[in-house]
Amino acid sequence: MATRSRRGRRGTLAAALTAAALAAGALSAPAAAAAGPAAAAAAKPETGRGHAATQKAMDAQVAAGLPGVLLQAVDRHGVWNGSSGVADLETERPRLPKDRFRVGSITKTFVATVLLQLEAERRIDLDDTVEQWLPGVVRGNGNDGRKITVRQLLNHTSGLFDYTSDAAFAEKLFGPGFLEHRYDTWTPEQLVRVGTGHEPDFAPGTDWNYSNTNYILAGMVIERVTGEEYAEEIERRILRPLRLRATTVPGTDPDMPRPHGRAYSPLGGDPAEKIHDVTELNPSVAGAAGEMISTTGDLNRFYRALVRGKVLPDRQLKAMLTTVETGEAGIEHYGLGIYPQTLSCGVAIWGHSGGIHGSGSAATVTRAGDHAASFNANGDWTGDGRAVAEAEYCGTS
Repeated sequence: MATRSRRGRRGTLAAALTAAALAAGALSAPAAAAAGPAAAAAAKPETGRGHAATQKAMDAQVAAGLPGVLLQAVDRHGVWNGSSGVADLETERPRLPKDRFRVGSITKTFVATVLLQLEAERRIDLDDTVEQWLPGVVRGNGNDGRKITVRQLLNHTSGLFDYTSDAAFAEKLFGPGFLEHRYDTWTPEQLVRVGTGHEPDFAPGTDWNYSNTNYILAGMVIERVTGEEYAEEIERRILRPLRLRATTVPGTDPDMPRPHGRAYSPLGGDPAEKIHDVTELNPSVAGAAGEMISTTGDLNRFYRALVRGKVLPDRQLKAMLTTVETGEAGIEHYGLGIYPQTLSCGVAIWGHSGGIHGSGSAATVTRAGDHAASFNANGDWTGDGRAVAEAEYCGTS
């Protein structure tokens, strides 16, 4: 997940690492805050070529302090898997192409896709109000679901306060309190109440602000429309048809499916002094805003299929890629659960980044779907993901 970027604080769960170049403001830490071996041998290319610049950029992330990074690129030459650093600081096992990891806010693209499919089936209109589907859920403190549309949830123009920016919530879940509360179960209703316990940031439709509360509600809308859990709809509509066998929606299960590495965080402290293993956690704290688990290969397959029109009808894909201005450096425009960025070489990429405790990820793809790259870092306190994307899409070797 990623937090409110202009008005709110950044927490561990909420900080998207901008791993493959999307979100503004990658996490940073003093240069001395290195953890574990500085580098390890990279995975050998499969059929790809010309990724030397990407490998160099990945090695730089590990040299800056991350335990390990993992990337898969797919282009006209084929598939290339690269890695640097380690998956486990104790065993020093390298990161492997099939390793699973928590993808954070990349979940949002899956959620938005399901709602757009439901619109294509004429079971919902994205301009329906939240109140129409969730009566009485968004009320109080100036919040009014009668004035917020489903579309505004998906493009973050609802004005709803981001629940992960609530000070008490953040202290409990993002700092040292995480160690005591990591297995707590949170219902969507509880998370929404945290968000609506604050006044809205602005009137619906008048501004933009990233809020995870929006996507908790979006998941609830899916369940109201279909009568099924939103996770089941993602599995039935996306994961099974695309054969994304390594991708899961874990619900309240704190365990990671194998194979996987470890995830590390200083939990708001100094990473030079203490790094915590935060691999296990109850992902209900993220819910439909960021709970999913995947691999670089599955993410590339999903985003390539999405932009190529294999998941949504043309009308809905066009709506997904229709953006609003954010006023935000680095994320100047945002669509429906996806956003574009133009790199220094002029290449335009689409995708989403995501952060959750100890894990920063991003999945990106060109509009034609002919080049995709998905990335993960297993630490959440440093990194320059923009450099990795620039190297992959613009670099030469």
